Amino acid sequence: MFRNQLVGRLMFWRQQRRNITTTRPKRGGDHHDEGGVPGATLPFDTSNRYLLALTVGTFFGSAFATPFLLLRHQLKKKSA
Repeated sequence: MFRNQLVGRLMFWRQQRRNITTTRPKRGGDHHDEGGVPGATLPFDTSNRYLLALTVGTFFGSAFATPFLLLRHQLKKKSA
């Protein structure tokens, strides 16, 4: 009797897992049609080119400057 229950549960979970994997692509509830507008899915505004240049410059500039600032900090810490 215990074996039949175990087999029944395994078949149930196998069926549930199969149902989940086959229905997930069908759901697609978060799909929003943006109408093919360039930059519509970006997390920042691309309509103002000066603000965009400042944003991109700050982003890449901070990434470029970080190793140099860390090196300066370590050298200051060592000499003090």
